[in-house]
Amino acid sequence: MSMSSEEPNKPTSLYDTFSSSSSSSSPSHPLLSKLPFPSSSPSPIHESPSDEPESLPYLHISFNHGPRSFSDLPFLFLFLLFLLSTFSFGLFSVFHRNPNHSSLSSFSFNPTTSSCVKSPLLASSSPSFSNLALDSLTFHSSSSSSHLVNDLTWTLVATFIFSLPICWLLLLSLKHYTKHLVYASLPFFIIIPIFLNVYWFVACTVSSTCSHAFPLAYRILVLVFIFLIIGVIVWILVVNWHRVELTVRIIGVASNALSWNLGLFGVLPLLTIGLVVYYVPIVVFMVFARFNGKIVPKELHGGEYGCVWKEDSWVPAYFALAILTMLWSATAMKEAQVYVISGTIAHWYFTKEDETRRRSIRTSLRNAFGPSSGTVCLSGLLVCIVRMVRSAVDNARREDATGIVNVVLQCCVNALLSAFDFLNKFTINFAAITGEAYCSSARMTYELLRRNLLSAVFVETISSRLLAGIVFVLSAIYTIVVCAILQAVTNLGPDSYFVAALAWVLLILVLGFLVHVLDIVIDTIYVCYAIDRDRGEVCKQDVHEVYVHLPISRSLRQSITRRGLGV
Repeated sequence: MSMSSEEPNKPTSLYDTFSSSSSSSSPSHPLLSKLPFPSSSPSPIHESPSDEPESLPYLHISFNHGPRSFSDLPFLFLFLLFLLSTFSFGLFSVFHRNPNHSSLSSFSFNPTTSSCVKSPLLASSSPSFSNLALDSLTFHSSSSSSHLVNDLTWTLVATFIFSLPICWLLLLSLKHYTKHLVYASLPFFIIIPIFLNVYWFVACTVSSTCSHAFPLAYRILVLVFIFLIIGVIVWILVVNWHRVELTVRIIGVASNALSWNLGLFGVLPLLTIGLVVYYVPIVVFMVFARFNGKIVPKELHGGEYGCVWKEDSWVPAYFALAILTMLWSATAMKEAQVYVISGTIAHWYFTKEDETRRRSIRTSLRNAFGPSSGTVCLSGLLVCIVRMVRSAVDNARREDATGIVNVVLQCCVNALLSAFDFLNKFTINFAAITGEAYCSSARMTYELLRRNLLSAVFVETISSRLLAGIVFVLSAIYTIVVCAILQAVTNLGPDSYFVAALAWVLLILVLGFLVHVLDIVIDTIYVCYAIDRDRGEVCKQDVHEVYVHLPISRSLRQSITRRGLGV
């Protein structure tokens, strides 16, 4: 029972003990690969013979540099079936469309034949679709301000151009000056919200229009509420202050890994552009699908009859098929991007210093859209289903579903969905590293983390929030500068706030893309470190020097302690 009461957080001594033992043992038989469940105690662990077969399949987990076998092919064929059906019925809708759809107003009900007939007079006098579109465009152009459009366009173009060197400088700063950047940004997590809160309160009080529309009591209420949120942010920083130092080092390691693979910033946007281009014909097919039908008479109010458009019975089903195909394609492309990032970073991680890295991004792309395309499709399908279920649960919550049973069911569903998101994230990382099928990757990832007592919650939580805070600070400073320049050199007036807000959104999206890639890099390095630790090897010494300080999962250790005591 002394083991259960032992302090469970001694990761440094644990790693040092294992690394010293593995260095004295034979390289072909690392000590960690023999330990199915490492303990933080430095005392040797004796396995029973019945435990050995369980750990044998995991002795050779490493990056698969060679050719990979095709996996999860049924889901690839299912995705191709969805895709082929969408394009086939889409082409059918284009050639089978009814040209009378755009001239519905020229049809009238004929009581003699009990059908809708086209009136030549109405047909000639009815405005065409092109004329309506031209009139609408002319009205829109005349109603919009040319100065606002011009200044908005130039501001967004300049923001996008400036965002590229900002991303580059941010990545270099995170690589070389991570600690300085993080600690310099932390005060702004509080200063900028306070400044914006006070600024809007004073500006609304000074403005007669705003003060009239927003009474003083409501302004004070919002002001106090925002200050309470800022207080919560301060409390979170204070509580997690002892973890900031380790998180800073983790971000620095991930930035260094990403700086060695800058080609990802060219490949990933191209994949996104390819997805948009792939969407274009599907959207066109959905537009033409609405033109498949006929004009039929319908009884209106008062016993009168009119002519309405009735779509063919297959059109709603095609819309459902096209939307599902687009959603599945979007999630599959997202998983493919994660696969490419993970495969590229893992190739960098497991490549020795004296070896040359060749075409790692090209190899990851070939694996993602080749042997592992079925795995990517399966992962995308599961993510798509999870998002649809979560959307249904959120809609049910908004409909004020009452009752303790509904509340319990919603909590259970949310817990299951969160657990799947957590497991799926590391599963696709592991599949990109080893080339295993989806189910095998999920099982082996869980066992890998469980054997090494690693807790990934710490890795993903603090680092993501710190990076998001840094992006918020940089974008807020840029927005303030843009707003000041617009008010100084233009005559936009209050519209300058609108233009600056759009520039802020654009910069947030660009910098958020960098943060998203860094999050995936952090997760990939985490899995690579777990594989190293499981095999008793050190492929990247600087990574081990940081990740060795990760806290040990208390829940896993307690379960292993009970198992060792026979409880």
